[in-house]
Amino acid sequence: MNKPADVPASAVHQLAQPAAASLAMIDRLIAYPTVSRDSNLGLIEYARDELARVGIRSNLIYDSTRNKANLFATLSAEPDRIKTGGLVISGHTDTVPVDGQDWSSNPFVANHREGRIHGRGSADMKGFIAIALAAVPKFLAAQERLPVHLSLTYDEEITFFGVRDLLADLADRGIRPAGCIIGEPTDMRAIVAHKGKRDLCCRVRGREAHSSLTPDGVNAIEFAARLIAFIRQTADRLAREEPPDARFAVPYTTLQTGLIKGGIAVNVVPRDCEFTFEMRNLPATSTDEVTRSIVEYAEHELVPAMQRVARDAGIVFERGMDLPAFGIAPDHPLVRWAQQVASTAHLSAGAVGFATEASMFSRAGIPTVVIGPGSIDQAHKPDEYISYQQVAACEAFFDRIIAQPMPSDLAP
Repeated sequence: MNKPADVPASAVHQLAQPAAASLAMIDRLIAYPTVSRDSNLGLIEYARDELARVGIRSNLIYDSTRNKANLFATLSAEPDRIKTGGLVISGHTDTVPVDGQDWSSNPFVANHREGRIHGRGSADMKGFIAIALAAVPKFLAAQERLPVHLSLTYDEEITFFGVRDLLADLADRGIRPAGCIIGEPTDMRAIVAHKGKRDLCCRVRGREAHSSLTPDGVNAIEFAARLIAFIRQTADRLAREEPPDARFAVPYTTLQTGLIKGGIAVNVVPRDCEFTFEMRNLPATSTDEVTRSIVEYAEHELVPAMQRVARDAGIVFERGMDLPAFGIAPDHPLVRWAQQVASTAHLSAGAVGFATEASMFSRAGIPTVVIGPGSIDQAHKPDEYISYQQVAACEAFFDRIIAQPMPSDLAP
């Protein structure tokens, strides 16, 4: 995506000075170490209590362990009156780990320097959540013109289970918002499409043998390697033959094998091998069709050869993350309105390769656009940061949302 020109640090304060409330809220949220493998309840309960202080009742949707939760709150004194309509402002509370990364300061203590706030999640995406929480009094004051719902989710970075549970809860309670803004870091540019993501774990079971009697065994690693090579060939074919989508930096569907393990010793024909591969598909490409071709190759070409030696040999696939691609028409009323209030109407709506919760909101029938402060270039890295300039731009975005409510043709 197009990124704004770099601004000299000495000029940042002249360009934009964020509100103290936003900066303080960003500091507070960074201090909660909500890495996906851990609980997010500290942050969720803090947000719940902050909302309660201004009279807002939050609904918490817990996972099966009750160690994580989503939060959904309608920013109104009469939330039951706004079950239909209103704008969802949504962000995920979890972050990626910091293990093994070389940070120059404590990643869970906000560090302000040269017009930037450094800390894990500052860009992805506690900055956006914090600015929204700081803006709650403004949203409340404008509730008659623009009802706003606040959505905070868990596990976006690993499974997307949180948003699925949240949307199921909204459906059960009959809440039908008119639109949604996902505040992923996009430099405040409207994003209208992203690729889907599907992970599959493949378990290959062969037969052990002494390596001096190799023909008596079924080498699970070697059959896994043949399957991995076929996956690579499939990726190469898609790169050549798939109609390209120039909106994406990589304009075709990709596949890659990211994890593999197998074998116990070099002189033992390995019985087991396991590997995991992922697909990131264009919106127009069916993940089911690509997956089917890979499974059929395993079942029709590899398994029969394995079972000629060992009848109990085989290959099993297990699906992991499975997130559909996202797409909304660039001229959709929500997109046009979001671009106007973000002052980015001069930029064409973009597309990104990374996955977001937008596809889940969209699949639930809620028109969605991805737009938020900060850059994805900073996400997941040591010394992750969001600039003061981007914080101020998001504050102005929320101010204009209040001043220029959604168009009437967005009614659900």
